[in-house]
Amino acid sequence: MVVRRGKKNTPKAKPKKEIIESPEESSSEESLLDVSNVQESSEEESVASESGSEEESDDDEDTKKGFTDDNADWLKPKSKEKGILLSTDEEESEDDGNDELIGDSDASDDDDMLDIERESKLLDQQMEVEQVEADEEYRRTIAESSATFHLPTQVELEEEQNGTRVVPPSELRERINEILTVLADFKNRREPNRSRTDYIAQLTSDMAEIFGYLPELVEYFLTMFNPSETLEFLEASDSPRPLVIRTNTLKTRRKDLAASLLKRGVTLDPLATWSKVGLKITASPIPVGATPEYLSGQYMLQSAASFCPVLALNPSPGNELVLDMSAAPGGKTSYLAQLMRNTGLIIANDLKSERQKATVANMHRLGVRNVVTCCYDGRRLGKLWKNRFTKILLDAPCSGLGVISRDPSVKVQRTIKDVERCGVLQKELLLNCIDALNCKGKDGGVMVYSTCSVSVAENEDVVNYILSKRDVKIVEAGLDFGKPGFTRYQQKRYHPSLALTRRFYPHVHNMDGFYVAKIKKLSDKRPEDDDAKIEIEESEMIDNEDEDQELATDEIDWAAEVKKSVHKSKKANAKRDFVEEQAKKRAAEEENEVEEEVHVAKKPKVKSHVSIPPKSQKKKKKATNAKVTKPRRRKQQGEM
Repeated sequence: MVVRRGKKNTPKAKPKKEIIESPEESSSEESLLDVSNVQESSEEESVASESGSEEESDDDEDTKKGFTDDNADWLKPKSKEKGILLSTDEEESEDDGNDELIGDSDASDDDDMLDIERESKLLDQQMEVEQVEADEEYRRTIAESSATFHLPTQVELEEEQNGTRVVPPSELRERINEILTVLADFKNRREPNRSRTDYIAQLTSDMAEIFGYLPELVEYFLTMFNPSETLEFLEASDSPRPLVIRTNTLKTRRKDLAASLLKRGVTLDPLATWSKVGLKITASPIPVGATPEYLSGQYMLQSAASFCPVLALNPSPGNELVLDMSAAPGGKTSYLAQLMRNTGLIIANDLKSERQKATVANMHRLGVRNVVTCCYDGRRLGKLWKNRFTKILLDAPCSGLGVISRDPSVKVQRTIKDVERCGVLQKELLLNCIDALNCKGKDGGVMVYSTCSVSVAENEDVVNYILSKRDVKIVEAGLDFGKPGFTRYQQKRYHPSLALTRRFYPHVHNMDGFYVAKIKKLSDKRPEDDDAKIEIEESEMIDNEDEDQELATDEIDWAAEVKKSVHKSKKANAKRDFVEEQAKKRAAEEENEVEEEVHVAKKPKVKSHVSIPPKSQKKKKKATNAKVTKPRRRKQQGEM
């Protein structure tokens, strides 16, 4: 440390006291000369001592006085540093030779610091400690990540299955996370002599155990998603979805409904930018399904995913004829009527009449007047109402793998065979829907197929099957959100247009698992008839090639050629006749079935006459004429 040298303060000479000489003292001047010299020397010493004391007193006054400028209120001089600055040259030379004094001055800096300086120094020290801890944690994390995770041995697995060893959920969670970490960098972190299937099998077992699923369902999900996304899907399926209501614009507007619900203490927000009628309820002190607004039909409780099929179909007001094949309990049907503004006609069909009671009640409550309900088997509607409807909505019955949060029983009640069985039913329903579509017209021949499942067997498999059985194509669904449908799944390859379909997941969109496909009918042709014609043409081409080859030879047996030509013509005619007969039979069967269905529908119910025993029959009193005094003559049984 460099010590600044200050100017020396020369002591002020104190004025000497004046000595008044008297006549008597002048005579004894010589005799007292020596005494005066001694006194002068003593006075000089006293003056020097007084000057030193005055310097010390001046210094004390300066320290007490402090600074004389405007900053004197908050600045305080450092006494020790000032003493060092005002020290003499001899003291400065001694301080230069002694380092202890400088160290003492540095230690005294902490005492003389301001509060903000002291806090800043503490923060710096704290940051240094945190940096050291972060470095240690980083090294520890690297060491843990580089460690190899060991799968349970066969003996441990047997103990877990037998119940001799109970694995707590925390350990299962930790093991799942470790397996996911290994699978993320399988080449570097896998255990020697362990394959990927071993890790997947253990992950499937642990996920099924901790989430309560059948192992085959978890294995099926792992074929559709990667392992980490599968875990997110299972976790999201256990958490409930937000409560959503749909405003009935036939009776009110969304802002008016929101204002009335806010007055009742309901906390709500708009659903999303893609919906103009949805409201998301975050908190409510009252039951949302029992408010006066609900009972008066101002809104409908409906999940956000159920909006998507109706928005994709997008019916317009006018004279459209729309079919909702699986209508109960009427949420989508009422939304269709809302978009059509109570114009046109909507046929709400459902297989079970018990479910249609809720549909009728909701239509009355919501003020819908353009809906007709019926109960038919959807697998026969293609023949009953062929080429009848301009637009059709098919929310097909499914396994419910997308709405597990609302129905947890799906975890243990659904199997892969159930999923495949649902796929077969959905194919039949979709074929009949396309047959019931009328492809003529400006906006006609459009239908929407939707399911509340995420399985491929109920979605992409069904739509790809329809593309090969009917003259249809996949069009854009008109939804800006959602993930595109699969164009490949394991060893299967689907039509590229399936990328226009939309998938919705609970862990991505915070909605129920849903699938939406928009299909447009191009014509009434069937690929089966085209295949039969192609076979006939191919056979004719082969026969012509054989004839050309035989004509190329020199020797020709004309009798044999005539027989061959006659045989070929008979064969071709037989094939044509067979195709025509099959077409006629199919048309006749369809007409008969339609007539039977119409006859059954129009046939009135005949009430059975119950015979009443003679005792219970009461004889009516016959009226008598008041003018006649005699009773009328009754006819005898023989006369009757």
